[in-house]
Amino acid sequence: MLSKKIEAALNEQIKVEAESSQVYLSMACWAEVQGFEGVAQFMYAHSDEERMHMLKLVKFVNERGGHAKISQLDAPPLEFGSFKEVFQTLFEHEVFVSKSINDLVHITLEERDYATHNFLQWYVSEQIEEEALARNILDKINLIGDDKSGFYLFDNDIKQLIVADTPPA
Repeated sequence: MLSKKIEAALNEQIKVEAESSQVYLSMACWAEVQGFEGVAQFMYAHSDEERMHMLKLVKFVNERGGHAKISQLDAPPLEFGSFKEVFQTLFEHEVFVSKSINDLVHITLEERDYATHNFLQWYVSEQIEEEALARNILDKINLIGDDKSGFYLFDNDIKQLIVADTPPA
């Protein structure tokens, strides 16, 4: 059985994950309109992944005797000044999500809810991967600089990250 404090914190994380899905979806739309097909595919795939993270939390809350609440979301940014700005925003957002997960883990320790603590370890590991991926992409973009042909090649290359990142069925 979840304590009211943990239930509320998990419901807040559900909102964070839902908003993450929306952020990626907004980035996908921006990239698609700009002609970055690979980046758009990457962002669409990550939007779906974030939604799955949210659903995993929803099911956990409900299975543990709580009530998952689907709340109103803050609107994501719609415009990005540049290719680099998209990925800088993505990186900063992943750092924010990591902090949110870490705060949630801390609450589970305070409440001595070791089942929820154990469940959240998957999210801790996932955030390490998400931040590393965003950081690596930003490093590549910084190497490209303002080279338009570099952006074209990067847009094609990022499609490989979708294939590599997709879990086997």
